[in-house]
Amino acid sequence: MSLFPMFVKLSDRRCIVAGGGEVAEAKIPGLLEAGARVRVIAPEVTEAISTWAREGRLEWTPKKFEPGDLAGAFIVIAATSAPGVNQEVFREAEAHGIFCNAVDDPERCHFYYPAVVRRGPLQIAISTGGFSPALAQRLRRELEAQFGPEYETWLEWLGTIRSVLRAESDNPEDTRKFLHLLASNEMFEQFLRASRNSRSNGRVA
Repeated sequence: MSLFPMFVKLSDRRCIVAGGGEVAEAKIPGLLEAGARVRVIAPEVTEAISTWAREGRLEWTPKKFEPGDLAGAFIVIAATSAPGVNQEVFREAEAHGIFCNAVDDPERCHFYYPAVVRRGPLQIAISTGGFSPALAQRLRRELEAQFGPEYETWLEWLGTIRSVLRAESDNPEDTRKFLHLLASNEMFEQFLRASRNSRSNGRVA
């Protein structure tokens, strides 16, 4: 089965996490970073999840999952330690047209968590369709070495230039060509050299 890759806006959308253990904990930070309204449903949770709840970063409902708990949800993560409960969460999500990820159960996933390289606004996502998460993690480490932290600064610079050009240019085709030139590897190398020179000149003797 072929998967459709996409990046989804979760800002201010309700995301349910069923389960409060370490597996559930690992799935939450990405949702919070995306601005989702996270609700955790579990009788007990890890210290980290409890802390996030006290800080108001998410909502914790201390109880077992029950039918009806997915009301208003955009996506749901089934991450309990009981496979039967995860299956129940998936069936509920399926019945209401809600995207569900049942952790470590590819047959009960509408979507998968990819391995992600993050450099500010730049995100490189890797998926093996659930066949080999280990391979996805290996590729992520390789890409992290290839695309270092400097890509964050460069991308922010590109974004600034793009906004200025689109606001001031009266020739969209010329603007497009110039933006492609700025995004080339040669321009990236020039950007790095200019950044190093700037830091070097700014040092206090």
